[in-house]
Amino acid sequence: MARTKKAAAEAAPSTMKELKDTLWRAADKLRGSMDASQYKDVILGLVFLKYVSDAFAERRDQLAAELAEDGMSEDQIAMLIDDVDEYTGRGVFWVPENARWNYLAENAKGLPAIDGAAPKNIGELIDASMDAIMGANATLAGTLPRIFNRDSVDQRRLGELIDLFNTARFTGQGSGRARDLLGEVYEYFLEKFARAEGKRGGEFYTPAGVVRVLVEVLEPTSGRVYDPACGSGGMFVQTEKFLDAHNADRTAISVYGQELNERTWRMAKMNLAIHGLNANLAPRWGDTFARDQHPDMQADYIMANPPFNIKDWARNESDPRWRFGVPPANNANYAWIQHIISKLAPGGTAGVVMANGSMSSNSGGEGDIRAQLVEADLVSCMVALPTQLFRSTGIPVCTWFFAKDKTTGSQGATDRTGQVLFIDARNLGHMIDRAERALSDEDIAKIADTFHAWRGTSSAESKEYADKAGFCYSATLMEIRDADYALTPGRYVGTPEVEDDGEPIEEKIARLKKELFEQFEESERLTGIARKQLGRVS
Repeated sequence: MARTKKAAAEAAPSTMKELKDTLWRAADKLRGSMDASQYKDVILGLVFLKYVSDAFAERRDQLAAELAEDGMSEDQIAMLIDDVDEYTGRGVFWVPENARWNYLAENAKGLPAIDGAAPKNIGELIDASMDAIMGANATLAGTLPRIFNRDSVDQRRLGELIDLFNTARFTGQGSGRARDLLGEVYEYFLEKFARAEGKRGGEFYTPAGVVRVLVEVLEPTSGRVYDPACGSGGMFVQTEKFLDAHNADRTAISVYGQELNERTWRMAKMNLAIHGLNANLAPRWGDTFARDQHPDMQADYIMANPPFNIKDWARNESDPRWRFGVPPANNANYAWIQHIISKLAPGGTAGVVMANGSMSSNSGGEGDIRAQLVEADLVSCMVALPTQLFRSTGIPVCTWFFAKDKTTGSQGATDRTGQVLFIDARNLGHMIDRAERALSDEDIAKIADTFHAWRGTSSAESKEYADKAGFCYSATLMEIRDADYALTPGRYVGTPEVEDDGEPIEEKIARLKKELFEQFEESERLTGIARKQLGRVS
């Protein structure tokens, strides 16, 4: 017998991890005959629908309480509670009555035929909800998925998933409002989908640890934040989390992004809406090289993980963005780098994830472009990251950091003109399974603290920078010229110092030789025993 909603609610998971895992297992039942991308759109669309409805209900309850405090009667409250401006003015989407979650939950098994009207399954009701919400909120026009009434979607299981979302406890999880928790669920699902889709998952998802390296080094607190290949919006979400962690005003930043893939662009729009970020991702998706949708925007912070080593891209040799040289036709790495530099405002800083080859390649004129970037004193810091951070690719990666101004001032108290910091972080991180490595909070802090001490930022407090063999080194432009403009950190940081254990080297050699000969003798003894035993076998 099916459980009642009350029983299901009582059995709901009590921790955030249990909640996420429960929802993922339930969602996984829907997979059926759907391809991975459609399945992803269905689930993320439901999470978004739950979010906008919860946010609307929260504001509705708050508004009712405010009106009651003003001494208004129930009839007066009923007249004023549906004032659209009272919602949209607070950053809350207006949700029409037949699009609200409680309406869908009440009709999770569909609507029967009434008064001659045809019956409707839950998929039809959800598609209609998406239409209604987009129609009521211009910023969501053309964003939400309308794929719930397709033959490939199991309507019974879709209804069951609606029931589960309805009964799962998004409150009382110990970390804030239900809307915030739904944002966590959305991010969790994005990560799970990226892992499930393998290489293609890398098109829309950058591991949170990698994003945090960029955010913690750049420390975006105010101004314009830009990502020219924004995927599902992870750079912006981590920026919002950084602001919250430092009790900073999230409205102090303005978010700009562009994304080539239509489905990914839609995901980003939903993701940022769930996190309360009013982002300008342009009216539609588009190719950053073919058509920059923010042509006049100059950014204070740029964070990006553009696709690596693109061989087929919209190359125009006369493009004014190629100030330091025309990128080769068969690799867009230096096209991304130069586009990003072209978008930096005076005093702006940028962090970019790139394939390791970008640090030393000389093919197609890339070495000359890199030399020009170094001579223009735009490169601030180079970080070599550990392998296997990306499940989607085995290509080793690094992060480039750029700064328009390395003198003392708002970016730091130490003048680093004519210098570049090299950090070799390849030995950091830990394996979370056979295929993937992750950076811990301590790993990320080690990288960021080293940079801030070098730059003399306020977050470095009293820490003083010092080169550390095998990990970090501050190189001059002359040293980089002598290395033929290769920017691989391993060339500069050297090898870690070997700890002196106090044993004189002659004594250590003698001891090790003695131990080795003893092991040889023991091996010969065991071999003799084994031969005797084998000789007894008839």
